Amino acid sequence: MDKAQLISKTQHRLSELLDKQISYREIVFFIVAALCFSSFISPPIALLLGLVVARITGHPYLHLNHKITHILLQVSVVGLGFGMNANTALQVGKEGFLFTVGSILFTLTLGWLLCKALKIDLKTSFLISAGTAICGGSAIAAVSPVIGAKEKQISVALGTVFILNSVALFVFPLVGEWLHLSQNQFGLWSAIAIHDTSSVVGAAAKYGKEALQIATTVKLARALWIIPLAVIASFVFKTQKVKVKIPYFIGLFVVAMLLNTYIPQVQYVNGFIVNLSKIGLTLTLFLIGSGLTGNVLKSVGLKPMLQGVILWVSISIFTLWVILSFYS
Repeated sequence: MDKAQLISKTQHRLSELLDKQISYREIVFFIVAALCFSSFISPPIALLLGLVVARITGHPYLHLNHKITHILLQVSVVGLGFGMNANTALQVGKEGFLFTVGSILFTLTLGWLLCKALKIDLKTSFLISAGTAICGGSAIAAVSPVIGAKEKQISVALGTVFILNSVALFVFPLVGEWLHLSQNQFGLWSAIAIHDTSSVVGAAAKYGKEALQIATTVKLARALWIIPLAVIASFVFKTQKVKVKIPYFIGLFVVAMLLNTYIPQVQYVNGFIVNLSKIGLTLTLFLIGSGLTGNVLKSVGLKPMLQGVILWVSISIFTLWVILSFYS
């Protein structure tokens, strides 16, 4: 290869590299994502920024978004365990056990009735009910292979839950302040009536430290109901051979709580870990918001959204009434 050819090839290679430089929407995405590391950006604001980015420039890495948010949320939740006391969490879990069981049964029963009344596809309806009853997208992801749900059915259920989940993150703290709910009351209410763990933790973190501890503990205990629900669903939909995915990160959350409670040396680093976890949660909500594209919104449809809204409003009002009546 002579000198002229070498220069020509080098110029061509440089041209290719310049063509592959970071695009405008990638620059915007990274700048806004970096803002989530600031203490000025709360979880609701992060979600709102994500929605704005999704609408204006779009998510440049949308194909990776689900996996990244899934991992980041789990790591952040485990980190929050380093700021919690195991004895307090055990007491909260005992108090919320019957309430949790009752609310799950209430939601699933109402979901079945709405499925019949609105004439919605059975599997889509069941996924929406499971997501509302237990833990949003995580429940839908766990139950969908068990019942043999198709991609369209899963996307409709996820879209419904994610939209309402986003609304809840803004509405719940406002309602809590308006009704002067205590930290205990709000933590319990948000854990039961908000779909996804991300928005539960985000709303509770905005409300207060005690509300965050109660909400996270009750929500993760609630998430364990994915297992019996999936087993029952396998018999109802006659797919018993499918394996149920166990949410192992909940075990790591418990380990983090135990370390924080019984190992004194952890006290030196727990504050740093918790703060880092809150940043991770804020970034998670930004990514969730930026993933709510127009296609997600269009995929839902009127009847599934109507079922989701009725279920969500019903469980929110019912649990709020119970909390105001029996919990101080």
